[in-house]
Formats: sequence, structure tokens, C-alpha cells
Amino acid sequence: MSSFIQALKNRRSIYHLGENISLSHTEIEELVKEVVRETPTAFNSQTQRVVILFGDSHKRLWSLTEEALKPLTPAENFPGTQEKLQGFAAGKGTILFFEDMDVVKGLQEQFSLYAENFPIWSEQASGMTQSNVWVALSEHNIGANLQHYNPVIDDAVEEEWAIPSSWKLRGQMVFGSIETAAGEKEYAADDNRFKVFH
Repeated sequence: MSSFIQALKNRRSIYHLGENISLSHTEIEELVKEVVRETPTAFNSQTQRVVILFGDSHKRLWSLTEEALKPLTPAENFPGTQEKLQGFAAGKGTILFFEDMDVVKGLQEQFSLYAENFPIWSEQASGMTQSNVWVALSEHNIGANLQHYNPVIDDAVEEEWAIPSSWKLRGQMVFGSIETAAGEKEYAADDNRFKVFH
């Protein structure tokens, strides 16, 4: 098996995270930057924007998320939600993935023939970036899971970290030490997913 396929297999959703990872904040920052730079985008548009939160900023994100969700969650369900968010806060950090919609709009104006596709291509670039960062973290034995509390937390995040209004939040990747490994992964039958013609 190729090392690339093995890396894909090793990337799993890890929900029981801790703070005991081998890379420094600077090493994680450089790893994420390099992965984002090397992830392809349509028209080399480079629409991805990333914010990395450590320490108090990381914990503040999940506190803000709790504050945003509390009025939207039935009271009887909130303890479970709160427990889940506290689990995210127990990790080492969070990577916020954004897409710069000003760049997308500029491309729509510049290349009107493809205007309706640029938002789609932006989403594809964001997905590839998130996946690539996730695999890169797993290669360093760092666990992660991907959350999507946008748009519920968008305004709070924008205000807390002075995020430009053109940046659209697409996902929140929590990362940290793997405290409990993922279970076995189930796969859909190949016959239902693939067709090959010669």
C-alpha cells in the first residue's frame, strides 16, 4: 500500500482530544501554511483564508459557540451540547477555515462566462484544504475533528478576532492529542459507488 493511501486511512474523526502534542505552535502554524499554499484552487484563485486559535483564544471560541447555541437549543438537550463543546475546548487548538468572497466576486466579474461556477469552485477548494490539513495533522499523530457551527457563530467570530467581512466561515477543525482512538470505519459497497468502463 502506498504511503499516501495509508495517510488517508489514518485520518479519522477523533473526538476525545487532549493538549499533549509533539509539535510546537510555530510548527503547526508552518505546517498549516504550507498545506494551504499547496492546495489547488480554480484559476489559481487562492481563495482560502485560515485562522489558527491556541490557548485562551481556542477556549474562547467554544465558549462563544456555547453562548450562541444556548438560546437555540431546547433546555433538556443543552447539557449534551455543552458536554460536546467542552470536549472540543479540551483539545490543543482550532483551525478556522474561511473563503474570501471578495476574491470570488472579483473572478465572477472578470470571467462572466464561468460566474455561477466560482462559488462552487470556492467550496471545492475549501473542502480540499480542510482534508489536506487533516491528513497532514494525522501524519504527526495529531487527532482532529471537523465541525460546522457556521453560520450560528459567524458574527461572534468576526467580532472577536477582527475577521474581514468578506471572509465566509466554512468549518472549524479542532485538533489535539489522541486520547481515544477512532473505532472501525465502515465502507459502503464498491458496487454502489463506482462504475468502470473499458
